[in-house]
This record gives sequence, structure tokens and C-alpha cells, in this order.
Amino acid sequence: MSYLTVSNATKRFGTSFTALDGVSLAVERGEFFTLLGPSGCGKTTLLRSIAGFNDLTSGDITLDGANLRIVPPHQRDIGMVFQDYAVFPHLSVFDNVAFGLKPRKVPAAEIKTRVTQALEAVRLGAMAERLPAAMSGGQQQRIGLARAMVINPRLLLMDEPLSNLDAKLRIELREEIRDIQKQVDIATIYVTHDQEEALAISDRICVMNAGRIEQVGTPPEIYGNPQTRFVAEFVGTLNTFTQGAALEALLQQMGIKVMSVAAWTARPERLGLASRDEQLSGAATLDGTIAKFIYLGREAHVQVETAAGMIVVQIANPGMTRTREPGEPVKVAVPREALMAFGADNARIEW
Repeated sequence: MSYLTVSNATKRFGTSFTALDGVSLAVERGEFFTLLGPSGCGKTTLLRSIAGFNDLTSGDITLDGANLRIVPPHQRDIGMVFQDYAVFPHLSVFDNVAFGLKPRKVPAAEIKTRVTQALEAVRLGAMAERLPAAMSGGQQQRIGLARAMVINPRLLLMDEPLSNLDAKLRIELREEIRDIQKQVDIATIYVTHDQEEALAISDRICVMNAGRIEQVGTPPEIYGNPQTRFVAEFVGTLNTFTQGAALEALLQQMGIKVMSVAAWTARPERLGLASRDEQLSGAATLDGTIAKFIYLGREAHVQVETAAGMIVVQIANPGMTRTREPGEPVKVAVPREALMAFGADNARIEW
């Protein structure tokens, strides 16, 4: 049996809105499990239901084999980290972290030991006597993480903890959070709407949409083998070829019989770019004209106008001098294995 199990979870608010619609998932011991999806998809509602802040309308939640729904929130031994830091400005870093231990009647000597260990784990050991107001946003978020861990929780829940930080600090702190989680080996459920963040730190990702689960898998499975069109479009960039004669000709080059497919798609990095007179092998081609060249340093995105629609090609390591000018005639190379097909029900079609 999995460590945490959610079975057929449904949550309705009033009579008109269903936030969770029959959600079922399982999280293993020590796993870093991420709930990923757009605003309003149900990920925070699910997290709050596990914490006990929202009770389900129906369904089951078990932790280590025990029914969690009958346990009051303050008795669930769950640590929670919020996006707004939730630190007490008038208390020192040490007292902020120790706050959750005092109601549990932990002896003073043990409080000192556990708080010291928690602060060392989040690299704040030298700042125990400081006040949070004198600290950066990243340091304040580490205080929240230490406070969640110091109670020795059975489960750690994190609700978009990095959303209020700048981009560089988010990257640094997400790596630290992952390292700390591995070190303490606590099963963790992490909520985010940031696809790159989810791919970078997760053992597995659960993509949610409109209160339902679209797909659960490892980061390579979610990105490289999306099972629904929503997952393919939400996680990463996706080209969708316009239906018509140009697409049919492209498929014929590959020897693919035209099927009843709602959308043929491809990731930008799976495509290639060549001049019109260049000979290519191993890929079908689509003639086009450069519409825009976007230089991003380690990569470039080239927008190409074709008879099958606007296609984006991602070029790795574009260098300092090589650019593509608008109006330049080119051809887009489309390897057969780059194509992904989706049906009218948005499910992946194997072909």
C-alpha cells in the first residue's frame, strides 16, 4: 500500500462549482510529488483537503494506512509551507521555528536541539537570533520550511512557496528545497503552476485541469510522452500543424496514411531548420519563410510561416553571429518521431 492515498476525492462548493471531481492518486514514502496546473484547477483545494483545512464532499484520504479524514488538522502531524512566508515579525528566527513545538509540550532541551538541527538543515544556523524583518524573502521562506520540518511531520505540504520570489532566487531556493527534502526523506506534496519548476525538482508530477487529473508520471514522461493534448500544451511549448493540403503532403513524405486526427503536433526542439537548397536525410520538410528570430542566449526561437501554419523551431547554442532574417526562405525539418497526434477527445493517439 502507498504511503498516502487519495481515492475518488470530490469537493463541491455550493451547488454549482466542483473543485475536485473524482481525484485518485498515491504518494510513496520519501517521494517529492508535485501537483501542477493552472489557477483554479483544484491543486490547492486538494492540498488543503489533505491538510484538513477543507473537508471533502466525498472520497477517502489515508496516510500510512490510517483514515486521515477523521483526524483534526492539528493532530495530523503534517508540516505546511505557504507562499506568503507566514513568519511572526516580532519573534526571532529561533522562536519562529520553535513555535509549533511548544503546544506539543516538547521539553526545552529537546526544543533547542530540534530547532538548531532544523535551522542548520536550511542553512540559517548563524541567524537564530535575528528578526525576520531584517532578512531576505528567500531567508524568510527558509524559516517557514524549518518550522514545518521541526515538528517531525509525517508529510510535508508546500503551497507555491516560491511564487513571491524573483526568478533567480526561485531557481536557487527550489534546488535547496529539493536537497533538504532528500536529506530528511519526508514525503512531500508540492503545489505549483510553474512547469519548469515542476520538471526540475519532482520525482513525479500530477497534472491537473478543471478538478481532474490529466496525467501522473515522471518529469520525462510528462514532457516527452504527454497522454493528453492539455498536458502537451501546458507543459512546454507545442506546435500544432494546420489541417490541410500542406499537412497531408508532410505526412505522405513520412509514409503516414492520413487518419482521423484532431491535431498533429511537435515540440520546437524536435524540429530542424535548413536553407531551401540544403539536402536533408531522415526527415520530411515543410517550406517556409522566416517571420521572426528571437535570440535567448543559450537558445534561439525561430518563427517560420508555412502553409501548415506558424511553426516555432528551437535552435540550441545559436552562437553570437548566426541570425535569421525575416523574409528568408527556409525549410523546416520534421522527423517522423517528432510528431504527436491527438484525437477529438484530446487523448493521445498512437500511430
